Amino acid sequence: MLQSAAAPTIAARIDRFPNTSYVRRLVTFLSLGGCFEFYDLFLMGYIGPGFFSAKLFSPTTQGLFDLNGFASFVAATFAGLFIGTLLFSWVSDRLGRRSVFTYSLLWYCACTLIMAFQSTAPALDLWRFIASVGIGVELVNIDTYLSELVPKERRGASFAYNQFVQFCAVPVVAFLAWLLIPRTVLGLEGWRWVVIIGAAGAAVIWWLRLRLPESPRWLAQHGRTGEAQRIVAVMEERIERETGRPLPPPETVLGESEIAEGSWIEMWQGPYLKRTIILSIYNLFQTIGYYGFASWVPTLLISQGITTTRSLEYTFIVALAAPVGPLIGTLCADAIDRKWQIAWAAVVIAICGLLFSQQTSAVGIIVFGILITIANNWLSFSFHAYQAELYPTRIRAMAVGFVYSWSRFSTIFTGYLIAFLLRSYGTTGVFVFIAAAMAIVVVVIGGFGPRTSRLRLEAISH
Repeated sequence: MLQSAAAPTIAARIDRFPNTSYVRRLVTFLSLGGCFEFYDLFLMGYIGPGFFSAKLFSPTTQGLFDLNGFASFVAATFAGLFIGTLLFSWVSDRLGRRSVFTYSLLWYCACTLIMAFQSTAPALDLWRFIASVGIGVELVNIDTYLSELVPKERRGASFAYNQFVQFCAVPVVAFLAWLLIPRTVLGLEGWRWVVIIGAAGAAVIWWLRLRLPESPRWLAQHGRTGEAQRIVAVMEERIERETGRPLPPPETVLGESEIAEGSWIEMWQGPYLKRTIILSIYNLFQTIGYYGFASWVPTLLISQGITTTRSLEYTFIVALAAPVGPLIGTLCADAIDRKWQIAWAAVVIAICGLLFSQQTSAVGIIVFGILITIANNWLSFSFHAYQAELYPTRIRAMAVGFVYSWSRFSTIFTGYLIAFLLRSYGTTGVFVFIAAAMAIVVVVIGGFGPRTSRLRLEAISH
């Protein structure tokens, strides 16, 4: 229930902000930081052919946990992400969104740069694991940060725009892989340059963090009301100057309280228990469809007899579609409830994946690859918004980190399963596996997930 408030909360003041260029700039700065996280996540699929040419990894595995197979590199990535999201996401609730945004980005830069100069499979796996711990913390923090900075009417669209910016990194890394991997430049193999460019670019984003304020919601929650008031006052002044009219009066949720201590046990109590179970199951399975395609598509094409150069060419064309789903979402992400966007995206991934596995022509591969990419990325921005909405500010990063970590955990083993299915049953077996996982996503979210679109975070918490 909403009510007018004589002394409105920080959250209530933020939720009345209109759609302005000032708010969009804040979202853009935050999204640019995530851009290099996405670059790093997706480069593992595109640099795979470079690893194979350099004899560092093989496309398939000789045993379940063969360190010489490409699956070990994928597993190292998601093992690091699992540790980062599960064990360190609470740091954002303790130290603040802005600080974690900064330091996890620097962590990624340093470790990824070191990885670029490794020459054995175990060393690549080790530094990939260490770098991914920082990425795991960063991605959870960005979702938490964003959900707290934008008003309720634009939360879905803001997540869509955020992911549009981040997914622009995918065609960039695909293009660089296509351009560089078949070559040696200045004595370094092409795949090393793809990694170095990502690390160097992320360092630039460190400077952008100076333009981002700390989350006013987080400050208020920790009793730093004066700082929160000053930040929101500046935001209000800039928005009123831009729009040329005063802001509408804020509305608070009945019984809304800003200063509160959160604890790990809270996510297992009251309404949060059901949400934690739903999101944990969802995350165990959604990543099978998402990374099962995104991380393996060049390798899947090579397994069908397509040359390394041609597979990179096809995947670059498909990667151009990566920002399309989120871009469309900026126009309609708040018109349909988040849970149904997730469910329908999963249906499209399952159907188009099965059709993709049967294609032999360039046109068929590209068309169905593009459709899977758009559906995958629609699923991505929808669920990133969704899981951040389902918990209160006091435990948001910790709870999102916990449920999101299960997507990382399952992907540690998914790579090995996909390598096994690819060797034994071809691409058809891989996409039957993906379709089954997407069916579980539809049942869990469509059948049991709560509604969230256009509701205040504080109302959803109640």
